[in-house]
Amino acid sequence: MNQKTLFLAWQDKARSRQWFPIGRLDASVPDSYFRFRYTRGAELARARTDFQPLLSFPQLDRAYESSELFPLFKNRVLSAGRADFSEYLQHLGLTPANSDPIEILSVDGGYRATDSLEVFPKIERHPDGGFRCRFFLHGWRHVNPAAQARLDGVQPGEKLVASIEINNPATDIAVQVQTTDYHVVGWTPRYLVTDLIRAIAQSPAKLEAEVIKMNPAPAPSKQRVLIEFRGHWPEGYEPMSGDEFKPLAN
Repeated sequence: MNQKTLFLAWQDKARSRQWFPIGRLDASVPDSYFRFRYTRGAELARARTDFQPLLSFPQLDRAYESSELFPLFKNRVLSAGRADFSEYLQHLGLTPANSDPIEILSVDGGYRATDSLEVFPKIERHPDGGFRCRFFLHGWRHVNPAAQARLDGVQPGEKLVASIEINNPATDIAVQVQTTDYHVVGWTPRYLVTDLIRAIAQSPAKLEAEVIKMNPAPAPSKQRVLIEFRGHWPEGYEPMSGDEFKPLAN
């Protein structure tokens, strides 16, 4: 089975603004197989906040299976019948040949301003210990004017640099993204921070970052700069394997 895994994150917008990985979607589009389970992150969210099970998945300890992608995820993908669907794929760096809903959600994240949910892919460890991941640059609107001007001039293929930030005002620890001439132009998504710190600490010289695509306005601001990271994990290290990512149901 050609299976891929996505995680579902929930944000406590009412108080802490903290994000929790609350669910895991295992999907095989060619086999029409989709399985959703809550993770221990949902229990943690319920213990610390007012999180309640989602209406689509009311039981925390149940495995939900379907031959079709669950509406909660499907409705976060632009319809292929839309006139702007081709442009949408271009923004994501995808083509019609690799544009099934799971691939789209892996890059797009399915974020909606109307709720507190976001989707992100499980980062896989390759047999040689390497990894590759793509994401849209976060926080670029909050950097200084000089950095924003520098960001406006970056080109696909341009190399970038990652560094650990230990005093981020929003998240305490973060991973900065810089140009090679030392402009901090944004940050990686929070769901990558723990694993990227391990990769940076283990083999910083092997971590590479590159601009894949620039989407100037009127493209959505959340899809402005598509970046790819490549690197290696420490021996024996499995990314996204902490307690908060472990499913509650078998």
